[in-house]
Amino acid sequence: MRKYSNLLLIGILVIASLLRLWQLDRVSVSLFGDELDVGYHAYSILKTGRDYSGNFLPIHFQSLAEWRTPLYLYSVVPTVALFGVSPWGVKLPAAIFGILGVWVFYLFIRQITGKQGIALLCALVLALSPWHVQYSRAGFEVTQLLTLYIAGIYFFLRGLKNGKWLFPSAVFLALTPWAYSTAKLFLPLTFAALVLIWRRDLLKLPRKQLIIAALCFAIVAAPIAFSTVFGGGAQRFNYISIFSDPTMSPEIGFARLRDAKMRNPVAQVGITPTFVDRLFHNKATWLTTFVGQNYLRAFSTEFLFTQGDPNPRHSPNGIGELYKFEAVFLVLGLAYFLFSKVDKKIKIFVFFWILAAPIPAALTRDGGNHATRLFLLLPPLIFLVGYGVWSTYNSFLIRKCSLFVYSYSFVLILSVVFFQHLYWIHYPWDSERWWHAAFETAVKTAVFESPNYDKVIVSNAGEPAMIFFLGWSQFSPQRFHELYQPRGTGGLDLPRETLPNFGAISKLDKYYFGSPNVDLYTLGQVLPDKALYVATAKEVNVNLIQEPERLPKDLIMVKAVAYPSGEPAFFLLTKNTK
Repeated sequence: MRKYSNLLLIGILVIASLLRLWQLDRVSVSLFGDELDVGYHAYSILKTGRDYSGNFLPIHFQSLAEWRTPLYLYSVVPTVALFGVSPWGVKLPAAIFGILGVWVFYLFIRQITGKQGIALLCALVLALSPWHVQYSRAGFEVTQLLTLYIAGIYFFLRGLKNGKWLFPSAVFLALTPWAYSTAKLFLPLTFAALVLIWRRDLLKLPRKQLIIAALCFAIVAAPIAFSTVFGGGAQRFNYISIFSDPTMSPEIGFARLRDAKMRNPVAQVGITPTFVDRLFHNKATWLTTFVGQNYLRAFSTEFLFTQGDPNPRHSPNGIGELYKFEAVFLVLGLAYFLFSKVDKKIKIFVFFWILAAPIPAALTRDGGNHATRLFLLLPPLIFLVGYGVWSTYNSFLIRKCSLFVYSYSFVLILSVVFFQHLYWIHYPWDSERWWHAAFETAVKTAVFESPNYDKVIVSNAGEPAMIFFLGWSQFSPQRFHELYQPRGTGGLDLPRETLPNFGAISKLDKYYFGSPNVDLYTLGQVLPDKALYVATAKEVNVNLIQEPERLPKDLIMVKAVAYPSGEPAFFLLTKNTK
C-alpha cells in the first residue's frame, strides 16, 4: 500500500508542477508593476548587494512608494541571475513554493488524521485548486508564506512527541513574517493558540529543547519584528488599514446628519450631534461594522464559490476561489470532522485556523474579498473539502460505492477542465490591462530606439511608468543609486527637469517620465525636437492601428504596441520636422 501511495503522491506532485510551470512566461500575460518591483529589487541586490533604493541587504525593501517584506525578494535573486527580470525570473520561486506547498500539506494532513488516503486526497484537491494555482503562477509572496506556515505547524505537531522537531518548527514559523505582512498579526495568534491548546504536552518535553526552540524563534523573528515596529515595515499596513481610512469621518458625519434630518428635515451640515447620534455613530461602531462585514465576506458564497476576488490579477472572472461543487463537501466535511474521532486538540486548532485566518484581512480597507490577504484561509477549507469527500465515500450509506467514486471523479475532472479553458483561453485577454501587458514591448522598443533621440519621454497618463521602465530595461542599479534621493521614511525623489508644456518631470539620464495635458492633434506642437514620446492609447484616443491616416502630419508613429487582444496600448510618437 505504501508503494502505491508514494506513486500516487508523485503523480499528484507532477500534476501540481504542470499546472504551475506550464507556459509560466505566457499566463499570466505579463509582469505587473509589483512583480517588476520584486524583479528589479532582486536585480539590484544581485548587482550591488543593495535594494534599488540603496539599502544594503535590507530587512524591509524600500520601493518607490512603500516598504516590502524581504524573503520572497531574496528568493528571486538566483532566478533573476539565471533568467533576468522576466516572468521566469520573477515567478519561478512562487511556482516552486506552490509545488512544495502541496507536498507539505500532504505531510500535515497525514500527521493530523493518521490516514494516508485523506492526505493524498487533500493534496490532490490543493494541487487542482484555482486559488492555489492562481497564486503559484504569479510573483506574489503568499505561496511561500503558506508553505512555511504549514511546515511550521507540521513540525510543531511532531515536536509534541519528540522535542527535537520543535527547532525546525520555530524556524519555519518565525520566517513567515519575513515572507508576507499578513503573518505579522496571524503568527502571534497562532503562537497563543498552540501554547493554550498544547500547554500540558509542551510542559512534558525536556526544558532544554523548549529553550532552544524559543531562542531559535526569537533570533529569527526579532529582526523583522524590530524593523516592523521601528523601521518602515509598518508603513504598508498604515496605508491600507481601516484605521487610516479617509472615508471614516465623512461617513460618520453623514450618518449623524441623516439622523438629524429624520428629526428635523431642515437640519444642515454643521449641526451639533446629539448624545444619541454620537452613541450610534462613532469610530467604534463604524470600525466594528466595517470589520464585521469584511470578516463575514471572507466566508461568503460569492467570494468562495461564484465570483472570487474582483481584482482580475487575483482571480479570473466568473469563478470562485473554490470549485462550486466543493461547497457541498465543505459543509459535509465540517459536520463529519466535528463528530469524528480526530484528537479534540486538532479539531480546536483547525477551527481556530478557520476563524482566525480572515482577521488580518478584515482589518484592511478592501480585505473582505482580497484573496491575497485571505490566502491563509485556504488550507483548512481544502482539508474540510477533502475530509468531506473521504468521509462521504466511507459513510454508512455509501459504503465505498464505486458509483460515488466515478461521479465525484467526473465532476472534478469537468470542473478542472472548465477552469483550465477559462484560465488559458479567456483569462489572458480578460486580464491583459490588469497585468499591464504591452509595457514590456513599449519599454524595450523605446530603449532600442533611444540612440536616435536626445530625449525619450514615457507617459505617466496610465500607470506610473518608472518601475516598468526600470524592470523591463534592467536599468543599471548602480546608476539609479547615483541619481535617486531618499524622501523621508518611504519613496524616492529623482532628479527633475522642466520641459516646456510638460512641467517639472522626473528623469533618468535621457529618459523622462511625465505627460502633457494635450490631445493627439496638439501633441506635435509641444513635443521637443528629437524626442520620442511613449504615449498611452488613452491619451491618443484614436486607434491608429486601424486608422493610421488619422495621425496628424506633424507627428510620426515609430511603433504601435497592442495588447494580446489586438487593442491598442501604446504609440511611440516623434515630431515630424520635415
